[in-house]
Amino acid sequence: MSRSGDKKTNAQREAEASGHPVKALTYDPRAALGGTEVAALLGEDPDAVFKTLVTQGRTGGHLVFIVPVSGELDLKRAAQAAGEKAVAMIHQRELLPLTGYVHGGCSPLGMRRPFPTFIDETALLYDQVFFSGGRRGLQLRMSPEHLAQLADARFCDLLCRR
Repeated sequence: MSRSGDKKTNAQREAEASGHPVKALTYDPRAALGGTEVAALLGEDPDAVFKTLVTQGRTGGHLVFIVPVSGELDLKRAAQAAGEKAVAMIHQRELLPLTGYVHGGCSPLGMRRPFPTFIDETALLYDQVFFSGGRRGLQLRMSPEHLAQLADARFCDLLCRR
């Protein structure tokens, strides 16, 4: 009998159905509270492991930004990329009803409905990037170009400068 943790997520099914090479990697979600810890558990560069952030533009539409777990989304750059005057992070309690995913397991693939999506351009520095597979404890690995194609995303400069 399959445990609920063994079921494929919408993100995993969408990635696998695309015909693009994809690999699913699992880790104990209790062992990682944040993205850099996930990268360490996977033995990967935190700059190649990406998090999915959902925002709302001033005009009311929702937007998705995919940035390295080691970085911070620059809300001004994000707004500019999306053609908005401003964007703000949505409240954590809004995530599940809006996307179908929980905090820490939000994938840019397989959301309840598509939203304009933007990937930080540093993803192009890697042959393969990692991103949430749709639940805590599951990461997917694929080329950034294939991720962009599946998520109908654009590459943009989205990170805060330190």
